Amino acid sequence: MGNVVSNQKYQTCIDICLECSEVCEWCSNCCLNEPDPKAMVCCIKLDSDCADMCTLAAKFMARDSQFAKQLCSLCAQICKCCGEECAKHPNDHCKNCANICNRCATECENMSK
Repeated sequence: MGNVVSNQKYQTCIDICLECSEVCEWCSNCCLNEPDPKAMVCCIKLDSDCADMCTLAAKFMARDSQFAKQLCSLCAQICKCCGEECAKHPNDHCKNCANICNRCATECENMSK
């Protein structure tokens, strides 16, 4: 029963991590369908890294892992990088992704303290 209480402190961060993961996957897929996907390689790679890291961080928080804060710190770093890369591109999907990545980075940063 203690885990339920512990998990509640993470719930906002878990929710935004899962949302960020979904948006990063969507952005990556959209980038692959751009007229010149080679120009989007860095964005695609960071989208994939960010999506995977956000999902992993959410899982660690959900089980109240002793490593959750460390994962959140790394997740914040990756989200920042992904957000910066996505912000370089004019596409709506990249702008949306940059927005959620920046929000997730802030939430994960706060959680890692």
